[in-house]
Amino acid sequence: MPLQKSNAKTRSTYIFLLVIGIVLVAFNLRPAITSVGPLIGMIQENVGLAHWSAGLLMSLPLLVFATMSPIVPKLANRLTNEMTLLLGLISLLIGIGIRSIPMTFFLFMGTLLVGAGIAIGNVLLPAVVKDKFPHKFGLMTSVYSTSMGLIASLASGISVPLADGLNLGWQGALIVWGIPVVAAIFVWAFLLKMNQGSQKGIKRVSSASTIIWRSPLAWQIAIFMGFQSFLFYVTISWLPEILHSRGMSMGTAGWMLSFTQLVGLPASFFIPVIAGRFRSQVWIALLLSLCSIFGYGGLLLGSSYPVLIASITLIGIGLGGLFPLALSYIGLRARNANQAVELSGMAQSTGYILAAIGPLFIGYLYDKTHIWTVPLTTLIVISLIVMVFGMLSGRNRFV
Repeated sequence: MPLQKSNAKTRSTYIFLLVIGIVLVAFNLRPAITSVGPLIGMIQENVGLAHWSAGLLMSLPLLVFATMSPIVPKLANRLTNEMTLLLGLISLLIGIGIRSIPMTFFLFMGTLLVGAGIAIGNVLLPAVVKDKFPHKFGLMTSVYSTSMGLIASLASGISVPLADGLNLGWQGALIVWGIPVVAAIFVWAFLLKMNQGSQKGIKRVSSASTIIWRSPLAWQIAIFMGFQSFLFYVTISWLPEILHSRGMSMGTAGWMLSFTQLVGLPASFFIPVIAGRFRSQVWIALLLSLCSIFGYGGLLLGSSYPVLIASITLIGIGLGGLFPLALSYIGLRARNANQAVELSGMAQSTGYILAAIGPLFIGYLYDKTHIWTVPLTTLIVISLIVMVFGMLSGRNRFV
């Protein structure tokens, strides 16, 4: 009996630390990126970057995500999930440190390592949740996707106050985000030690990856993931400029961008929980996509403050729910953790290619037309594509 109590206590401790570890990984998947944007002017001035170099610096992590995502399942196949996540966190920490050296080479090299570390977490987190919490996948996806959104908006908001208000400079403001990485490394190192010898890493047949890439459903999920990422990163990049063209000051437009992210947090939390309760998520994809369509339509047709606020709210709800729905599909459409990690790698590779293209393409359309009509019409069309592939992915099927 004492032995049983001891085992139960150890198991409870492991589960508790696992939840903490998942949340800490989620905390580290966005700040190292979203903290850079508000500081890019300081970085340019200090390091002497041209505008195109600054743009490349912002897009580089997304390109690394696209390149690394298919490789992560292979790493996890050779190692355990825990070991691979730990290596990703170490890469992230080293990258954060290196890129704070005010030299162009170190800035870009550090950003590469940051992108590689985050890519590992992006791909593996849905698979870890599927593996460790198969019956609470929706709830755990809600917890970590909401954590990601909350800390991302926080990082955007406090970067400049950290740099100016606390006199840390842009280097110190970026290094601050190494603190949660250190905390995550300690937790996952301990989890790895607790789990050592009790469980092997992900083992799958050599053709598993090929099978996923040949699955029509997997491609539907990948396209859905890709175009919702396209919408998100275009919105993050260009919404302030669009609102400014409608008569808002840039200061107010910047706050509206934060509001867009914050208003999406409830959807980010509840959508995976709701999705997990139903066999089909077709109607969820339809409703969220309609929010995006009407939101971008409002920006296209209206210029009054009430219409703009309503449009921003709809966009926030739509985008806030579509991303966690895409994450939910990775677990819900996969039969096991092996399939989940392969599907995650495929979907996120496709997704971040489109995410990297999105802001550049919409910016190109604006440069050609000098008005936001064509770019906003394009976003409405993309939202329709998201709706179609979100509904196809939401059918009760498995890859």
